[in-house]
Amino acid sequence: MLFKTRKEAGQRLTSDLKEYANRPDVIVLGLPRGGVPVAYEVARGLDAPLDVWLVRKLGAPGHEELAMGAIASGGTRILNKDVVRSLGVSEQAIDQVAAKEQQELERREKAYRGDLPPLELRDRTVLLVDDGLATGASMHAAAVALRQHDPKEIVAAVPVAAPETCKEFKVKVDKIICSETPLLKVWTHLPTSRQPWTKLSGISLY
Repeated sequence: MLFKTRKEAGQRLTSDLKEYANRPDVIVLGLPRGGVPVAYEVARGLDAPLDVWLVRKLGAPGHEELAMGAIASGGTRILNKDVVRSLGVSEQAIDQVAAKEQQELERREKAYRGDLPPLELRDRTVLLVDDGLATGASMHAAAVALRQHDPKEIVAAVPVAAPETCKEFKVKVDKIICSETPLLKVWTHLPTSRQPWTKLSGISLY
């Protein structure tokens, strides 16, 4: 295993993002849940503000851990056509999964951000952080949704990624940072972080 905890993974990722330290235009956005502990370490190490960016994986019916796509705030939906085609998932089934995940997306947005004002991302350099890239569906949906806010630059950053997925993201965002791209599937899951969510208040979360 490359990283024992998400904290360790975030610290390693921070070292690959040093060029963004102490810059007033930079904001770090973590993808809940696994990406937030990693993003916390990045934001702390770079002295940058931290917030969350909501996205939900669309699990394939009968194979829920396999992402057939993802949705993000603002009505963004991304589908992995190869997965949908190989499993023969119908449009009706996709809509049913998407509707269920949309409800959860809205619930989490209220839970995580409460009454905080909408993010102002125009002309900002956004470091979009997750704990890993497998199919990349969630990160892709997040990036597409972010484009609607006219950021100056979107940098997707993860501690571990599938080699091909990392390569594919070079044309989906302005820059992709993958600290490790192992050939074995050790990138599929990072161990649960022991870092409490309350620690997020230590970084300017707005």
